Amino acid sequence: MLTTPFDPAHLSESVFAVPPLARNEVGQVCAVENQKIIQFLEAGGVRSLLYGGNAVFYHMKPSEYAATLRLLADASSDQTTVVPSIGPSYGLAADQVEMLRGFDFPTAMLLPSRDVVDPQGIASGIRRLAERLGKPLVVYLKFDRWLEPSLIEALHRDGAISWIKYAVVLDDPSQDDYLREVLDVFPSERVVSGIGEQPAIVHLRDFGVEGFTSGCVCVAPERSMAMLRAIQDGDFDTAESIRQWFQPLEDLRNHYSPIRVLHHAVQEADIATTGPILPMLSDLDEEVVGQIRNVVQSMRSHQA
Repeated sequence: MLTTPFDPAHLSESVFAVPPLARNEVGQVCAVENQKIIQFLEAGGVRSLLYGGNAVFYHMKPSEYAATLRLLADASSDQTTVVPSIGPSYGLAADQVEMLRGFDFPTAMLLPSRDVVDPQGIASGIRRLAERLGKPLVVYLKFDRWLEPSLIEALHRDGAISWIKYAVVLDDPSQDDYLREVLDVFPSERVVSGIGEQPAIVHLRDFGVEGFTSGCVCVAPERSMAMLRAIQDGDFDTAESIRQWFQPLEDLRNHYSPIRVLHHAVQEADIATTGPILPMLSDLDEEVVGQIRNVVQSMRSHQA
């Protein structure tokens, strides 16, 4: 794991992969299978990993958190940035921060919640958690107006934000007043598009954000990295063709569940055995898994 302090340049050097977390047949985090996922991503050129929703950190047992941090730190190369998540509840996040202090992760991401929170309270929590960690945090803007731009500006001024994952889903990502207002108060070079390949062209080209996160990169890292480079080079036709290549898998994720479909896609692509998924999420039935298998096999057969 790369242990140097966060550098905004990291956000443009690699797609930020958001992998699933593999577990064995009895539900324990599996070192061997997670290392397979990480090594597959690194072999495809990915040097940034974010463990959050796809890894179901929302429902991880506190008793397995420190061991999981150690596994991720040890399994990744010394050129790979690894960002774990905390929360979403404040009490859990505060205890996780105490465990994080024993590691050299450059930052951590606070998972978002809309339950028993309000914007002023969220901002206060981010500030206190960053102070406890001794490092700024990644802010995950998943919901429209979850944090008002004025609060983001204040947190930025206080040094509490490392970077922002922007993931507000809209029918037309080019019409996004919230993102424009966020970029008015926070530097674009520290914002990444957080919804995979589908809106990435618009977010990077039209709004000037620095990079993008992806779940589907876990199935085809070279293609996702090629899309990032094409956008950066202004080759939007190539980027669009790659975006369309990923779309069938993204359509399944949007229809059934981004987390659960990716969990199975990594296994159906023969990358790693991802195992059972944690409650409070149910598994997908075999008919849906068959659809995922067909899409992944089609992607692999057309990966020229």
